[in-house]
Amino acid sequence: MQDLGINVIFEGSNLLRLLIGLWVTMRIAIVAIAISVVFGIAFGIVMTVKNTFVQIVARLYLEAVRIIPILVWLFLFYFGLTKVLHIHLGAEVVSVIVFSLWGIAEMGDIVRGAITSLPAHQRASGRALGLTDLQIYRYIIIPQAVRRLIPAAINLATRMIKTTSLVVLIGVVEVLKVGQQIIEVSILKTPSASFWVYACIFALYFIICYPISLWSKKLELKWQNQ
Repeated sequence: MQDLGINVIFEGSNLLRLLIGLWVTMRIAIVAIAISVVFGIAFGIVMTVKNTFVQIVARLYLEAVRIIPILVWLFLFYFGLTKVLHIHLGAEVVSVIVFSLWGIAEMGDIVRGAITSLPAHQRASGRALGLTDLQIYRYIIIPQAVRRLIPAAINLATRMIKTTSLVVLIGVVEVLKVGQQIIEVSILKTPSASFWVYACIFALYFIICYPISLWSKKLELKWQNQ
């Protein structure tokens, strides 16, 4: 084990530091995902409104988030917007804002797709029963749409967790940054330190994301067969 260099993971508090860094990553992802779910559902419903102006604005927001890389958004907010507006925002706060904006747009499109994929007679049946538009959404549209959107929403959450690795570039000390620090300290003594540290980070991401991905696939298969 000494010859292989894997001991670098277990030296001192290295493993604990990696786990703490992973928690920073997860904290950013969890908060952003929670915000994305709440506001993304609302945004998705807004995207189904039959209003040209609303649809244009919603589409512009969605396409801007999709076309411009997340890294550019991080730099724009952290190095640009905060300086222009003369406000101070920590790197972690900026990360949550940017990932929330991305998540809201993507979640909104998932919700929109789930709602518009429902047969038109569902709404007609609700109106025939004397339900208001709000009641139709509450009792008919949303319950059916949830089944269609949950697998895609879980996949989005997985993507958000993995993409949070970009926040290292604006100074957030998350798991990747901690790994780089460990490598810098250990590389002379353990030339293979980079391999083992990044392998450990890979394993940590895999342990978190793979079960979520499996769950999403099982839900999708289960509901397709119902």
